[in-house]
Amino acid sequence: RLEEFLKKEVDLKLSTLPDFEERVIDVSEVEQLMNSINTIPAPCAPVINPQAPNAATGTSLRVCWGLFSDDTVESYQLCYKPVSNETHSDEQAEQTVKVKETYCTITNLLPNTQYEFWVSASNASGTSPPSEKAVYVTAPSPPVIISKKIRSCENAALVCWESRDINPVDSYMVEL
Repeated sequence: RLEEFLKKEVDLKLSTLPDFEERVIDVSEVEQLMNSINTIPAPCAPVINPQAPNAATGTSLRVCWGLFSDDTVESYQLCYKPVSNETHSDEQAEQTVKVKETYCTITNLLPNTQYEFWVSASNASGTSPPSEKAVYVTAPSPPVIISKKIRSCENAALVCWESRDINPVDSYMVEL
């Protein structure tokens, strides 16, 4: 029977309503939902920490920051420039360093100089707004002893020095 049925030529015509044939289905909302499932949001702005004690030398600063969210971060952009009281402070050279950690040691800085730092976080979805700016200060350079002015006697000594720093130094410690 099956063999006889398969030998017959069958002409089927399906009839549908014209409304169904011309209908366009909008799947944009579904597409947006599907795309949002696998994406992560851009990170929030990091928070830069104030300068820690002993985090500076005459030519380097260790800068630290953190995130107060569970954002996924691939890298950070740490930006800095010297603080200037001049009217052309916006023209100061801004430097940017890309790092993976939440800290960075910046080298080749000037002694006893203030630097302004800010940081942004990035991932595949974008870059966060920058953090608030924080001011860090490098340590003063060592003073230069003026050997021509050194005087001494049995119970005392007079030692004179001068600072090579542009900015004033708060205090000096003399060790014997």
